[in-house]
Amino acid sequence: MNLGFSRAYKRATTITANRQPASAKVYTGLMAGRRKAAVPTTARSLLFSSLYWIYERRLIHQIQQAAMPGHVAIILDGNRRHARQRGLDDLREIYRCGAEKLDDVLDWCTELSIPALTLWVFSTENLKRSPAEVSGILAAVEAKIASLALDPLVHQRRIRVRAIGRLDILPESVAAAIRAAEIATAEYSSMTLTVAAAYGGREEIVDAVRTLLKAHGQQRVSSPEVMESITPEAIARHLYAADLPDPDLIIRTSGEVRMSGFLLWQSVHSEFYFTDALWPSFRKIDFLRAIRAYQARIRRFGR
Repeated sequence: MNLGFSRAYKRATTITANRQPASAKVYTGLMAGRRKAAVPTTARSLLFSSLYWIYERRLIHQIQQAAMPGHVAIILDGNRRHARQRGLDDLREIYRCGAEKLDDVLDWCTELSIPALTLWVFSTENLKRSPAEVSGILAAVEAKIASLALDPLVHQRRIRVRAIGRLDILPESVAAAIRAAEIATAEYSSMTLTVAAAYGGREEIVDAVRTLLKAHGQQRVSSPEVMESITPEAIARHLYAADLPDPDLIIRTSGEVRMSGFLLWQSVHSEFYFTDALWPSFRKIDFLRAIRAYQARIRRFGR
């Protein structure tokens, strides 16, 4: 790499890392006293696209030298702020843009051979939003899950689609789309895509304990025996997706630094990564940086 290109590369990667627009002017005319002229926008865009691609390949090369997380979970946040920045006010369009980002993330996970992906698309607390907004979110969720059941790439990649949460409180059309996707992909095991809908971490733990107590009630177990049987292992067996491994890495978009109740039980030893990128504009390099940050940490699992 020659010196001039190296400097341009370093400058471009710095701009990319800070998520700033590629607005720095590129000048020609290095001779003293010669008038500087800006490179046309199309040429500038091509330059930065090329440098972005080079940076992306560099990140991929870096993370391929270490172990990948087996299970990545993402809190999808920032749809409304993304919409405000772009002057969008159609609620269905706002959340449709967010839903389409799933295709990109599935591509990235496939490329990196990450076998489990969990996305939190709708929380129980989201039900407190306006009816129009709830309808917009659920319409996007329904449409996207319905499309997964028919997506040739999902079948080619043998991706199993499943959902967790209080699915019984969802509209029937959404629940039907979930059932159709689960049935259509039930035999696949190359990757598991778990969609957390009508999900809350506290609700999951409550539901697990209730299911555990109900099972003991059917067996007519005495109260002291029931008390002794309530262990972390017993509760874990009654979580929504008990067979799903705990997430190694949890990513939250939009700059918010909190978990909001996501996978409370399962995240006890997870690594967390928070990015300022809003969910609809979450890029591949943002994802790769999260993987790189995960790989740089020393996991002790409480030891």
